[in-house]
Amino acid sequence: MKNIIEIQDLSSPALAPYTCRSEVQLLRYFEPEPGIFIAESQKVIIRALDAGYEPLSLLVEKKQLEGRAGEIIRRCGQIPVYTAEEDVLFQLTGYNLTHGVLCAMRRRRLSDAAEICGGAARIAVLEDIVNPTNVGAIFRSAAALNFDGVLLTKGCSDPLYRRSARVSTGTVFQVPWTYLDCAGPASIQKLQEMGFAAAAMALRDHALRIDDPALMAEERLAVILGTEGDGLQDATISACDYTVKIPMEHGVDSLNVAAASAVAFWQLGRRTGRS
Repeated sequence: MKNIIEIQDLSSPALAPYTCRSEVQLLRYFEPEPGIFIAESQKVIIRALDAGYEPLSLLVEKKQLEGRAGEIIRRCGQIPVYTAEEDVLFQLTGYNLTHGVLCAMRRRRLSDAAEICGGAARIAVLEDIVNPTNVGAIFRSAAALNFDGVLLTKGCSDPLYRRSARVSTGTVFQVPWTYLDCAGPASIQKLQEMGFAAAAMALRDHALRIDDPALMAEERLAVILGTEGDGLQDATISACDYTVKIPMEHGVDSLNVAAASAVAFWQLGRRTGRS
């Protein structure tokens, strides 16, 4: 195949997307247009393709050309497919490729919050969650447990960062999401104006149990999750309609935010009258 290109020069400009050590460089690659992201592993790449993202090039370990990467190569048409042995690809990228394949893909312009929330009944809101692994795991839970969308403050890690997308198993391409243009109480007010009751996940003495009937009865609910360690800002909690906690046992004070999201989405997604 003419588009299979064996790597001879690691400094080739064509390989630049794979040598970027900073995700921000990729984000700004076509500035002021949306930039690039790197999708890693077969499942993630296929879900991105299914969602309509445009592939720009592939980086494939030689032994995977007819293996895991074969279907992806066929789906991507005549884009360049750069290939080499595993040790060469490690020199190029600085890490071992999951399942031996990466795809550089073009970002799309994000929708606004009103569009994401338009027909939604259950929305997750992430406030300043900075760990890309946690962001990816939260998206996976949102997809699996049928939340309608995810809104993020601008202090959050980008869902399209390589690690986030990989941990999400590509569900970042299935769950609608965007960034809020405000944070704290202003973001809560915006959600309330769109018809959502806001439930802050926080360990407070006056907090409702997560299975409280009042929560289950809400037709439209936004579940607000805070940053690792410190949790939600006090001002954000005060602006919400509810403060909600997951009861803890055996002296455990809290769950990791990704684990807490799975519990919250499972319980709060089951509205009264729904199975």
